[in-house]
Amino acid sequence: MKGILGRKLGMTQVFTEDGVLIPVTVIEATPNIVMQKKTAENDGYDAIQLGFEDIKEHRATKAAKGHASKANTGPKRFIREFKGMDDYELGSEVKVDIFSAGDMVDITGVSKGKGYMGTIYRNNAARGPKTHGSGHHRHIGSLATIGRNNGVINKGTAMAGHEGALTTTNQNLEVIKVDSNENYILVKGNVPGPKRGLVVVKETVKRVKSKKAVELLSYEVSTKEAE
Repeated sequence: MKGILGRKLGMTQVFTEDGVLIPVTVIEATPNIVMQKKTAENDGYDAIQLGFEDIKEHRATKAAKGHASKANTGPKRFIREFKGMDDYELGSEVKVDIFSAGDMVDITGVSKGKGYMGTIYRNNAARGPKTHGSGHHRHIGSLATIGRNNGVINKGTAMAGHEGALTTTNQNLEVIKVDSNENYILVKGNVPGPKRGLVVVKETVKRVKSKKAVELLSYEVSTKEAE
């Protein structure tokens, strides 16, 4: 299963030659470095470890520096493992051209944090009545009245609390464009996380792995038109 690490830059829109607007997310994916190659003999499974985005030497631990030196590179900010990419050797680069327009991918990121939220927003709970003198509008309802439980609040009860900042995966997203010169991928639709958030782009686990690529409208001026 091929994959790459990147950073979400934001959203924009592109047009096809037929004039159809497609909302896309821009993912920057500079070349990833193979930091480690795991084998069934040594580790019990086959996988490679990719590192993305350099960090300053004085901000890294000795362990991180030593681990990166085995691949002849510097310490990385974002490191994840991928299976099914055994063709890559230690220290080699993985670029965005492993994907192409029309590929279907699953993208994992950390969703936006919303802070402390009430039970209405966080759990889609029903509100109280707004008439007949009721003062109970958006507060939490009864908590310990689920049958005869002696007033015990059961685990998992919908309550107020921290919302967001969870590892989330959006599946079956279509790759619209891949630019290996500028190191970015355009993916149709939204991707988890805020701007500048780190993401993992993998080949989808769904049955359909790719579809016919769309033809995007080109804004390049030909030499004949320029004359």
